[in-house]
Formats: sequence, structure tokens, C-alpha cells
Amino acid sequence: MVHAGAARAILAGMQRIYLDNAASTPLSPAVREAMEPFLGESFGNPSAAHRLGVEAAAAIDAARELVAKATGSRASEVVFTSGGTEANNLAVLGGSRARKELGRHLIVGPTEHASVRKAALALEDEGFEVEFARLDAEGALDLDHFAELLRPDTVLVAQMLVSNEFGSVYPVRQLARLTRARAPHALVHVDAVQGLGKRELSLGELGCDTLSVSAHKVHGPKGTGALIVRDGVQLAPILHGGPQERGLRAGTENPAGIAGFGRAAADAAAARPATIARFTRMRARFCELLDRLPGAKLLEPGTPRQEIMPGIITTFLPGVPASVRLHHLDQAGVLASAGAACNAKRKDVNPALLAAGLDAEDSRRVLRFSLASSTTDEELDAALRVIEVVHQQLQAVRS
Repeated sequence: MVHAGAARAILAGMQRIYLDNAASTPLSPAVREAMEPFLGESFGNPSAAHRLGVEAAAAIDAARELVAKATGSRASEVVFTSGGTEANNLAVLGGSRARKELGRHLIVGPTEHASVRKAALALEDEGFEVEFARLDAEGALDLDHFAELLRPDTVLVAQMLVSNEFGSVYPVRQLARLTRARAPHALVHVDAVQGLGKRELSLGELGCDTLSVSAHKVHGPKGTGALIVRDGVQLAPILHGGPQERGLRAGTENPAGIAGFGRAAADAAAARPATIARFTRMRARFCELLDRLPGAKLLEPGTPRQEIMPGIITTFLPGVPASVRLHHLDQAGVLASAGAACNAKRKDVNPALLAAGLDAEDSRRVLRFSLASSTTDEELDAALRVIEVVHQQLQAVRS
């Protein structure tokens, strides 16, 4: 029998240790402070001409400048949305529909978020053709195959920057160059939700036309995001109504969420060098733990040819399924997540897991631990001890 008491005692005075930051991060005190006026007395509609409306509109303008600076863009290129999902939908649906007279062929990356993948597949009902890029045998993006997919009638290419499942950093700049050369009408969209505050973001540097980001990945509020749209790029709106957000996103803006996003984006960008240094150090400590657990390993598909963002630590832990292990970790106060979901058939296993040498059964034993700039060394030390104790207990039960 597994006893949570011994593992739980390791946390001492800590209530819990949260290591699921790739899913969502806690709201920072500075962000909460930036939001508070618009949850109270400054409640005006930003489209109104009176003082309260002007105050709300000014806060949105200020946040737009902050998000623009954090993403290497101009304020005129920032379109606020309800989050990363809406931003991805606007890019994929709006970008494709605006170019349908030039072609109806889309290329989607092999490990895209559902908000990109499903948006693209929805266009098939409108006569578009969707093809998927693939990973090579080592788990890196197969640029040769991608080049073969490109056609003169390709109107949109969607490829994420950082994998939410493995932290893989994909060669977006190279992909964009290939696209410009072979598909001159194509819009290049990059889902950079996991990159804000961890990677240098710039439309020019990445070579893309649109780029999506989300507040709650960087200690901002849920329900707020942005699509960065290069000046001059045409999109068809997917919401119809008022003229807000350059006519691309109808509906009354969320001043509190947007003000919080501006603060969160600025803080994340300023802390990026220190955050990456901390993540790199903490990842090394995770590796030391895995070296002590027989059969355990770090999953880094595509390396060394493909960089890994160090704040996402995806592991294979032998023994019980990840769902069971997560339950015991949760009981002990450590919160993490399972790796990429799959079905029982091998063909349905995430391609990056296949490239890492895992079959359908092994893929059920993948756990993801993800860090935030707020994760402390004390928390990490305690979490590593808990992970080790729980592993030992589970192995003892099985033997």
C-alpha cells in the first residue's frame, strides 16, 4: 500500500508545489494590482466617450504598447482576443478565408494545438485542402517533407514555436524562408503561446505574418490573449459586430484582463534571461533525479538538432500509468500533468513519442513537469524528494 504521509511530510510548511505551469500560471501580485481598478470604480466601456470610457480605453492602449514591446511588434499590430484559442482561430480561419481566391491549400504542423488543427480541418467543409507536416525519425521537424508539401496555391502554413508537450523549439525561421520561396501567397502563422517570456519573439526575426500569445501562461489572467498581425496582412474576421480591434475582433474589450496582460507580458519579457537561467539549472536537477531511478528518462525529441525549452520537463517513468502516479503525487502535494494523450493503437500515439522510442503502452507513463518564473529552488528540492519517494513506494507495491 502507498502511504501519502511520508511523501507529504517532505513539503513541511508548503501547502502544495505546482509544476503544471505550461497549462496555466498563478496570477502575479503585480498583475492583480494592474487589474484591480477595472474591476471596481473604473468599470467604463472603452468605446464610451465619457471619462470612465476614456480611462478604460487609455488602459487598453497602454497594455497594447507593453504587449507589442514584449513580442517585438508595433502597437498597431496587436489584436486582443479572449485567449490563445481565439487568436489561433482568427489566424487560421481568417487568414485562409481572406486568401481563398489565391488558393485553398493549408499546411499544419505535426504537433499543433487543437485550436490550430481543428480550425484548419473545419475549413475542409469550405473546400480547403489540409495537409500535415511530419516529424523525422529523431523527432525533429522534417523540413524536407515540409518543402515537398508547399505548392503555389498554399495560402496558409501553421507551425508552433514551442511544443507545449515536450518544449521542442521548432525551426520556424527556416520554415518561413521555405514558404516565401515556394508559396508566395501563403500566410505563415506561429502559435507562440509557450514562447512568451521564454523566447525572443518578433515577426521579423521569425519571418511570420501572425503570432498568437496568451496571458495566463505568463502569470496573467485567463480569458485574455492576442494575435500579432503584421501591418498590411489581411484577415477575414470570425466575429462580427462593432469596430473594435481594427474590425478584426468585434465585442467590448476586457479592460481588466488586457491591463493585466500588459503587465504580465512586460514582466515576463524583462525577466526572460533570469527565467531561462533558472529553468536550465532546475532541468539539470531533474536529470540528476532521473539518473537515480532505473528505467526513467528525459524525453527530448529532435535533440541535438532541435533545441528544447528548459522549462518543460517531459519524463518517462516506468511502472504504473501516469494517471496513477499523478494521483499519488497530488495526494502528497505535488501537482503535475500527464504527457501527450494517445489511444491504444500505435498509429494514434503522438509522433514525438514514437520518435522518442515509446509505443502506445509506454506513452501512458509519460509525465510533464513545467516550471514558472515563480518556481523556487526550495519548492523544486521538495518536489524532487516527493517524486522519488512516491516512485519508490509504487515500485515496492508492484514488487
